[in-house]
Amino acid sequence: MPSLPHPILAEITRGGIVESAHSGCAVVVDGGGGIVAEWGDSARLTYPRSSNKILQALPLIESGAADRFQVSKAELALACASHRGEIQHVETVQAWLARMGLSDADLECGSHWPFDEAATLALARSGATPTAAHNNCSGKHTGFLATALHLGEPLKGYIGYDHPVQRRITETLSEMLEVDLFAAPWGADGCGIPTMAAPLKSLALSMAKCADPSRLPPRRAEAVRRLVDAMATEGFYVDGTLGFATRLMAVAGAQIVCKIGAEGVFTAIVREKGWGIALKIEDGTARAAEIALGGVLRALGLLSEAQQLALADILTVPVKTRAGVHVGDLRAADLGTPGAF
Repeated sequence: MPSLPHPILAEITRGGIVESAHSGCAVVVDGGGGIVAEWGDSARLTYPRSSNKILQALPLIESGAADRFQVSKAELALACASHRGEIQHVETVQAWLARMGLSDADLECGSHWPFDEAATLALARSGATPTAAHNNCSGKHTGFLATALHLGEPLKGYIGYDHPVQRRITETLSEMLEVDLFAAPWGADGCGIPTMAAPLKSLALSMAKCADPSRLPPRRAEAVRRLVDAMATEGFYVDGTLGFATRLMAVAGAQIVCKIGAEGVFTAIVREKGWGIALKIEDGTARAAEIALGGVLRALGLLSEAQQLALADILTVPVKTRAGVHVGDLRAADLGTPGAF
């Protein structure tokens, strides 16, 4: 394996040469914290951003809020999602809010146009503008509101570092990553909530615990299983119609559950092995993070030939001219021999 702190994980070819390259770090960890495979510096301090939403959603179930408000599997998936603002995403969030006597106005995540191009065009043609429900994090924030409402906590200011909702999440993350995140560097995520920095291998460990929750306390293990199952079976609500994660999870048959985060972070839960994967692209490029995750999965021998064929167009993305002529590829770097780990 490369010994460089930030080896090349993805590259773009054109005309027979590598035109550009994306460096980064990736690590695979088992449930006991052992490193299965590593590319680069797995101790790199990293903001997980949205790649750890499944962990942020644990209090939604553990508090009893999910059962009280009859949160569906699709809604649980949305609580773990960075959705694309398609109409089903927005309407599901709004229906969940309404069921609790709340509305878009209670969300503190801010608004933006949908990530899905067709959804943006449809919204613009209608003459409407996006609300907070269109925010890709609106499902997660609805889960935060559900927990606060259930526990009788203030709804206003729920995104603040010292609000009970965020303190509870920080405690949960600290337990799952085995890092004291109350003492860690932190900043505001794009949706306004705190995001705490931790070693990349700690993030991978938390995903390994999700892959095999048998070592966790019973209540947490059950919450993990419910959320992993929701993401695996309701992939559309996690990443939309055309999303990389949606495609990958559908083809992987619920054995691989994955979630991208901003600034080139990606995590994956490998259920059949009990492994967790975390990677970070140094330049923060999402396209490189997706390609690199595919490369890691292939290097680990986790994708069959049939699965690789079904995912061929997202594992290696053609670079085309404006006229549609294939002139190069966005592809994973050579990360090792499949099955060597």
